[in-house]
Amino acid sequence: MNLNKVILVGRVASDPQLRSTNSGQSVCSFRMATNRIWTNASGQRQEDSQFHNIVLWRKLAEISSQFLTKGSLVLIEGRIQNRTWQDSSGNKKYMTEIIGERMQLGPKSIGKIIPKESSLNKTSKNQEKKIEEDIPVIEEDTTLPNTPEEQEEIDVKDIPF
Repeated sequence: MNLNKVILVGRVASDPQLRSTNSGQSVCSFRMATNRIWTNASGQRQEDSQFHNIVLWRKLAEISSQFLTKGSLVLIEGRIQNRTWQDSSGNKKYMTEIIGERMQLGPKSIGKIIPKESSLNKTSKNQEKKIEEDIPVIEEDTTLPNTPEEQEEIDVKDIPF
């Protein structure tokens, strides 16, 4: 059995670059940073950062170029792919990339509610306001019905078994 699968959660380290192939397919690439934290043998906290080259195709490429910016939190699921080529000096070059097959955007922050390339109109502003108004707010001191303190004690005789 062979498996080539990667799941990364990290932050976008460079703004996504959207391009098109000669055949018209969208391709987007960006760098992503992930961190690993551990404690060494002497009890010292250690941290290691890794940077990954991410490549997304078709619809994922378009979505990522619209919604991701440097610093965005993102989950990428895909596979590892290695490329080799020769540069103009004849040196052999290598690159390892993550070819994304699935993507999950991180939480929205204020100011990033809409795609970065979208234009605003009055309708979308009103819709945005309505969405914020529709979110229910539960006060901390609100008591819920049927909490254990409000229920009567159960008599052992009332239990059917």
